[in-house]
Order: sequence, then structure tokens, then C-alpha cells
Amino acid sequence: MHRIGVVGAGYVGLTTAACFAHLGHDVVCADVDESKIERLRRNEVDLVEPGLAELLERHDVEFTAVFPSDVDFLFVCVPTPSGDHGEADLTAVHDVVAQVPENTVLVLKSTVPVGTARGIAHRLTVSNPEFLREGHAVEDFLRPQRVVVGSTDENAARSVAGLYGDVPVVLTDNTTAELIKYACNSFLAVKLSFVNTLAELCEHVGADIDGVTEGMRLDERIGAAFLRPGPGWGGSCLPKDTRALLTTARDQDVDFATLRAAVDTNDHQVRRIADKIEGNRIGLLGLTFKAGTNDLRDSPALAIARLLDGDVSAYDPAITHDVDGITVVSTPEELADGRDVLVVLTEWPEFAELDWPALADRMTTPVLVDTRGVVPVDKVREAGFRLVSVGHAGIV
Repeated sequence: MHRIGVVGAGYVGLTTAACFAHLGHDVVCADVDESKIERLRRNEVDLVEPGLAELLERHDVEFTAVFPSDVDFLFVCVPTPSGDHGEADLTAVHDVVAQVPENTVLVLKSTVPVGTARGIAHRLTVSNPEFLREGHAVEDFLRPQRVVVGSTDENAARSVAGLYGDVPVVLTDNTTAELIKYACNSFLAVKLSFVNTLAELCEHVGADIDGVTEGMRLDERIGAAFLRPGPGWGGSCLPKDTRALLTTARDQDVDFATLRAAVDTNDHQVRRIADKIEGNRIGLLGLTFKAGTNDLRDSPALAIARLLDGDVSAYDPAITHDVDGITVVSTPEELADGRDVLVVLTEWPEFAELDWPALADRMTTPVLVDTRGVVPVDKVREAGFRLVSVGHAGIV
């Protein structure tokens, strides 16, 4: 086993550290946020991620605010946020690279623009992009569909691949590995934008989006994933990665019209959903960008909330504090009190099991807008709700 350093204790870094420790490696995880390090030393995990806290409790990960220089492999897991023009901000990456000793294998797990590794003056730079779904990060790390490893140094690449154990591996060069990451996320964004526009068309022609997607997903050429319509895509990856890939294409004089259209469609979807929501007192069911996480980054729920007029409150199982001026309440029942309309914006499974008659009784006008297709239609109707459902014509 090896001594592994991880810089960055966010979703990617903390999952990387915990899972490598689970695989038997000696792991040290560093972060510049000293208060976060102190909380982690006390086994306090701020992230909502199934299985992560349990792994960290069972395995010994060293947490430090000091740069880990005595390691065999140094995994860079720091943020690369979007700049003003869609480009990735690599400030944190360059800060880490400047401190890596020459005899350490530098592994870029952060999502970086195509060509980044080529510009790093370090002879053992390996590109190892992450493919971790929030809410499934531990599962995806330990049982990956594939691990992508790219480098001009084949021995270094194989050494990094070997850290994961017996898993499917794609060995390639740095630039190709970097592009694989952007290509995957951008393709998923295109697929989601396609199905959201399809849902809009269903509403106009009187078709059922659930039936349409059922017929699509049975076609093995299309597949079942990412065919559920929603309020738009968001989170820490898709918005940032689509902007970065469009920037790369523009810099290379490539007109990536398909991807640009997907981004424009997503902006339209947010506005379209906001236009469906009427009322002065609005209750939002869900604020996180997806279920199974407490991540609010680029959440379509928040984007929609910013477009709404009136008194807006919210309930989310993973959020306990007010967000963007939105009052967050502690129960769905409290949210329903005196509301004109409830809006499902995150696909939390528990929303399908709510006491709909009790919620309807608390509301001024029991109207429900379901943007995720998660509520039981018959039960909601029987409870007296007027239901507006994305991808279905008129009122259900």
C-alpha cells in the first residue's frame, strides 16, 4: 500500500481520502480551511453524502492544514470555479502544483481545462478526473464504471490506476483524459436539455412525457439515464463544465452549437418553470440541486426562486438555514400553512410519501406544481389539489 496525500476536503477530496483509506492506503488529507480540518478531526462531516461519514469513522485518515509533502502520490482535489467568461479558475490548482516535490506523482483529480497538464512543468503529472455523482460518491469511487488515467509517463499512469484495485481502467494521455471528463458531463447536459424541451412539447400537443421517455429508455442505443424532465440541470459540475468546454471550443475556433443550445435551453427551462408558479405565498419543496446532497451550488431551485414574486418559503430535508433570503422551515406542514401553491423542485423520495390531505387543509388554495414527477398523482388529486405537472398537458 502507499502513502497518499489529498489536497482539498470538499466532496471530491473527502470521498477520495475516505475511499483510499478504505482500500488500505495510508492517507493524509489537507485543506486551507483550518476550522473544517478541526471539525473533521472530531469526525464532524458537513457534507450530506451516504456512507462517507461512516467510512471516515471506521478508517484512520490524517487531517491537516499543512501541505502534505511526505507522500508517494498527491491528489489535487481543489475547486476550479468558473471565471467571468466561462473559463475555469485554476488559481488553487497552481498553488498546489507549486508546492509538490519532484519525486511525488502529481495527480490532477480536479476538473481542469483541456491542455492543463501539458502546461505543468512536473515530469510525473497524471490526469485522473473524477466521475462521482453527489449522493452516490462513495459507491461510484469503490465500484466505478471506469477509472480514467492519462499521462505521458506510462509507469506513473499504471501506478495511479493500481491504487484503485481491480477496476475497469481507461489508460490514455493527459489531454484525452481531461476531455473525457468534459465530454461526459456536457453530453449529459445535452440529454437533459433535450428531454426538458420534449416535456414542453408534450404539454402543447397533449402527450405524456412519462410514456414518451418509457418508449425511449427501452432503446438500448439511448439508455434509461437522464431521461427524467425537471426544472433544469445544475450542481457543481454540469454548469461549470459546459461553460468551460464552450470556452475551449471558442478558443480553438470550433462552433460547438449543440452544447451552446443545451445551455440556452437550460436557461429557458428555469424561466419556463417560474412562469408556471402563480400565487403570492409560495412554498418550495426542495432547494438542493438534487436529492441525496446538501449542495446548493447552481441549484435550479434557487434560480427559479429568484424569479418569483411574493412571499417565498422552503422546506428541504438537508437544509436547516435560510438561503438567499428564503425562509427555510422545519417541516412540510409548516411550509403549507397559509400557502397559495406548493412547488416540488428537488426529487427527494420522501416527497412522494407526504400527507397530502393534511397539507391541503393547511393551504389557502391547494395548488401543487410538480417539476420532478415524484408525487403520486391519484393521491394528490384525491386530497383536493389542483396539480400542474411538467410534461403533461393542462391540469391533471
